[in-house]
Amino acid sequence: MLHTFAVYVDNKPGVLNRVASLFRRRAFNIESLTVGHTETDGVSRMTVVVDTDEYGARRLEAHLYKLVPCRRVDNITHAPAIARDLALIKVAATGEARTHVMQLVDVYRARIVDVSPESMVIETTGTEDKIDSLVEVLRPYGVVEMVRTGRVAMARGLVNGRRIAPRTGAGAAASEVNGDISSCSV
Repeated sequence: MLHTFAVYVDNKPGVLNRVASLFRRRAFNIESLTVGHTETDGVSRMTVVVDTDEYGARRLEAHLYKLVPCRRVDNITHAPAIARDLALIKVAATGEARTHVMQLVDVYRARIVDVSPESMVIETTGTEDKIDSLVEVLRPYGVVEMVRTGRVAMARGLVNGRRIAPRTGAGAAASEVNGDISSCSV
């Protein structure tokens, strides 16, 4: 089963290598890995998708917490969540095929971001299934190149089963100064 982890880490050189090495040492294959900045300065968020069972997921979460640059780990596999993927797809399309490709792009609510005499680049976001479906209908026209970001996921309205409390008072100021995101949830 695919498990999705949201891992909050210090934004410093070598952190990605340390996290990836942890998965490698324990013989887990990372299906998808995306990293980006968060709303807190100095903190990055990794969305890691791993194929493992429940026991393996619990072990990974425990090992991630042992890493010094890790601030918080959320297994959002079973939580209500929003998950999206981004893809850029270059399709060989000329003449009448170009018109058909443009119609397909509209049906999938994607958009054309580049056009050259011999090809088109399509940008699409959505679930992994939606992107897989778009790629399959574009294959007959000739998919020249494709790149995907991997899954990005966020829990809906709840963090670890708790509502997110607004930051107010001295505690908010202190956590913002320290860059402590562990105080974000109540």
